[in-house]
Amino acid sequence: MRSEVVTSPGLRFAMITTFYPPHHFGGDAGFVRLLGHALARRGHRVEVIHDVDAFRMLAGGVEPEPLPEPAGVRVHGLRSRLGPLSCLATQQLGRPVVQGRRIRRILREGGFDVIHFHNVSLVGGPGILACGDGIKLYTAHEHWLVCPTHALWRHDRELCTGRQCLRCTLHHRRPPQVWRGTGLLERMARHVDAFCSPSRFSAEKHREFGFARDFDVLPPFLPDRVPGPEAPRGPADEAGERPLFLFVGRLEKIKGLQEVIPLFDDDAPADLWIAGAGSHEGPLRRLAEGRRRVRFLGFLRAEALPSLYARARALLVPSLCYEVFPMVVLEAFREGTPVVARRLGPFPEIVEQSGGGLLFDSTDDLREALWRLAGDAPLGVRLGEAARQAFRERWSEDAGLERYFSLIRRIARRRGAGRVLEILGTGP
Repeated sequence: MRSEVVTSPGLRFAMITTFYPPHHFGGDAGFVRLLGHALARRGHRVEVIHDVDAFRMLAGGVEPEPLPEPAGVRVHGLRSRLGPLSCLATQQLGRPVVQGRRIRRILREGGFDVIHFHNVSLVGGPGILACGDGIKLYTAHEHWLVCPTHALWRHDRELCTGRQCLRCTLHHRRPPQVWRGTGLLERMARHVDAFCSPSRFSAEKHREFGFARDFDVLPPFLPDRVPGPEAPRGPADEAGERPLFLFVGRLEKIKGLQEVIPLFDDDAPADLWIAGAGSHEGPLRRLAEGRRRVRFLGFLRAEALPSLYARARALLVPSLCYEVFPMVVLEAFREGTPVVARRLGPFPEIVEQSGGGLLFDSTDDLREALWRLAGDAPLGVRLGEAARQAFRERWSEDAGLERYFSLIRRIARRRGAGRVLEILGTGP
């Protein structure tokens, strides 16, 4: 597969998202940045609209170091003198009450061919979907379209199997959203040409919880890693090291590490390294006290992770909640590292499509899978090679952009968007 490189001028893209690096918390914002940079490298122009006040409200006053953006990418960080009140108005009314005028001006002046909405919960709510012209896409990185708390994690303690939204919202200590009972989302969704989901599982969950629109499954992607020092592959214990399992991500209760740490006592045949930070870090560290096989690495920058993935026998993904498609899985696959994941959410389809991992249902299953991999290094290598091959074929940057441009072409043909078809070509 080959993704198009166009000569200037290319298409004009607007990315609208609540969070954008460095003002962000998770993988969805990181993917928006990856997508924007990939498009810019191919000659397209990208402008990002995000809400700095939303990050500041949730980050407790932390101000991250700025990140450089390449030529072709322009970032509009929205700020208001009202600060958190601006976000609260959007959260309650489902519209960009304070920032709407500026957002509409940016979209009008930009003359965008494609407007791609991502997590819009605090940057404009469903009302923002009516703003601007051009082809409109929406990617559901979370379950916000059908869940006020985004995660379908009911009462902050269990998987959601049926709506109890008011009580659940209060359990999560969030104010109930007035707009969810008005039909606003259904009306605003008519402005969107295509809704996209990173996984088939998440698309089906949206349908199960009553979202009427069909979804195009558009998985995330990663660029090939910039060449650098390679950590040795193969059996770690051949180099005199113990087998190593790795967790990368936010340290939150819903990520399930509290079920993993007790397995790594002094008799465990492998070590567990944990890279990340979060609100549940304190309880997890207390749980790990006295366990010499468990090591906390803290938050690590992206460039520090590839060598860790390459050393690990597998990446652990024990999430208790409905994930959509964690980017850490692709980071591991890119390095030829398999996953050991709970049989929940998108992981069965990821493992089925790749052959790059093992699934578990219970703690006993997890122990069996880990000890099996710890004692059978060739099995880890075989699974890792399958993961690497699947990454190249399915989740590389070229493969991802081929799907992305194909969707845009299909909509452009339907809408008669001649400029888009002239730049991208008519395609198959």
